[in-house]
Amino acid sequence: MKKSKRRKLDIAVISDVHLGTFGCRATELNNYLKTINPKILILNGDIVDIWQFKKRYFPKAHMKVIRQLMSFITSGTKVYYITGNHDEMLRKFKGFQLGSFEIVNKVVLDIDGKKGWFFHGDVFDVTMQHSKWLAKLGSVGYDSLIMLNTAVNWISETLGYNRLSFSKKIKNGVKSAVKFINNFETTAAEIAIDNQYDYVVCGHIHQPEMRSIENDKGKTMYLNSGDWIENLTALEYNNKQWKLYEYEKDNLAKKLPNNIEVSDVELIQAEQSNSQLFEGLLEEFNIQKFSK
Repeated sequence: MKKSKRRKLDIAVISDVHLGTFGCRATELNNYLKTINPKILILNGDIVDIWQFKKRYFPKAHMKVIRQLMSFITSGTKVYYITGNHDEMLRKFKGFQLGSFEIVNKVVLDIDGKKGWFFHGDVFDVTMQHSKWLAKLGSVGYDSLIMLNTAVNWISETLGYNRLSFSKKIKNGVKSAVKFINNFETTAAEIAIDNQYDYVVCGHIHQPEMRSIENDKGKTMYLNSGDWIENLTALEYNNKQWKLYEYEKDNLAKKLPNNIEVSDVELIQAEQSNSQLFEGLLEEFNIQKFSK
């Protein structure tokens, strides 16, 4: 798809892609990215899952996403990489700029006269604040569940049935408990209201959302871009309006040739080429010395 035929957007926000994990839906994300031409692209955390890099899993579909993001940078799109908890190593490079690309922990933008506050959201997560090792253990369990779900989906689709999602049902239950304890959305909104932000835009909890939140001090629009593991969602701003993008409702993106599709069997099998690709990626970005 030529860039001139892409949908023009003022801002696009994606988060929680988790490149380098079995659950990442890289093919669908790449198809989506091929259909848009944003002035500003905000990568709102957990784009690359550095926690899981030890698995040496980084297939071609995942690399295609990296290349697509690079094409935005080289074509002049302003790209903010906001760090998250799964790519927290990049917080060491906060403030790094290269052309139109910048690594930050948060972004405040003037959006048609209104203030928008963008950050990943793990700062509000009680699990991250008080028990990081438990959060990492949960991440490993979640990734294992995705692998199991992948195998089940391969059998299900072979028999002509629809895809299932064990992890979505389980994680929704866990995240509901987390939100009950630390009230993630309300906390983000209240701080935004105190600081007179019109929009507060997060990721992290894998729950796409757009809603106005009000208290006795004022109101703000809370937005969450969801994820690219189960919900396949993003946020788009154009013509002074926010929209929650849903890949499953985008017939144009879904009809693009899946020439980089990764089959369920490939997700389960660990190929030597993936390990070599991973090592080359580390060498190219010179981040081996940061490994623990």
